[in-house]
Amino acid sequence: MAAESDPLESARRAALLLLGRRDFASFELRDKLLAKGHAAAIVDDTLAALKNERLLDDGRFLDNFVRAHAGRGQGPARIRQELRQLGFGSEPIETALAAGPDFLTLCREVRVRKFGARAPGSWAEKGKQARFLQYRGFSSDHIRLAMGQDPDSSENPADDYD
Repeated sequence: MAAESDPLESARRAALLLLGRRDFASFELRDKLLAKGHAAAIVDDTLAALKNERLLDDGRFLDNFVRAHAGRGQGPARIRQELRQLGFGSEPIETALAAGPDFLTLCREVRVRKFGARAPGSWAEKGKQARFLQYRGFSSDHIRLAMGQDPDSSENPADDYD
């Protein structure tokens, strides 16, 4: 019974229950434990112990987040924005995105899945596809390459739609 009244053990048990469901960023888990009424010093000690045991790892959280959201067809800009909203800094976000999938290939796959393999046949269709991909978080270079246009070429893209 003594273990049940130990605040450190209680906070650890609550943290492990949460981590059993999904990965959390350390500050997310801290907020959840504080909301459950655990003291800040106890929560900080618990998080430090979990990090030492590698049960709580922000790098792993970032990698899993990038992989999961890329698997949903989201591009780097959208993933970056969501991670910033969660409170991560630029450096860990950029490291996780660099280790993530090839976003050009992903952009092509998302475009083909939504619109088919044919290149857009009109400016209206091209705009529709570009807006969709931009909403998904892909860069303009990714979008142009996914639609078959080299961003470095000086050719007029209107020539393709005559």
